[in-house]
Amino acid sequence: MTHRKIIFTGLLSAIAAAALIGQPAAPRAQGYAPVVSPVERGRLIADQECSSCHAIGLTGDSPFEGAPRWRDLHRRFDVADLAEAFAEGIMVGHEAMPSRAFPPDDVEGLIAYLKSLEPKPAQ
Repeated sequence: MTHRKIIFTGLLSAIAAAALIGQPAAPRAQGYAPVVSPVERGRLIADQECSSCHAIGLTGDSPFEGAPRWRDLHRRFDVADLAEAFAEGIMVGHEAMPSRAFPPDDVEGLIAYLKSLEPKPAQ
């Protein structure tokens, strides 16, 4: 390797390292503020993407008549089974429900948030 190539490679490494130092450590939901846990990430995404039609919290009714409340989804099926639907884009039998595909980190957050809404077993 020539002296120029060594210097050039060293400069590229230094630039890459400097760029990485400024990166945030917390995960980012797509277009959302950094969050500290998958549950919080899922809550933020659900609030932004789903709450105009669905009740996404522990109380309240869905704003869109007929849209299931997220806290009740576990009664219909295992919410972990929604991971594939979130990743590929949920398809349902009515036009009002948009088909929105989410990246893997967002899917993880949405599933974690849905699971957090399930009742805790009595101890």
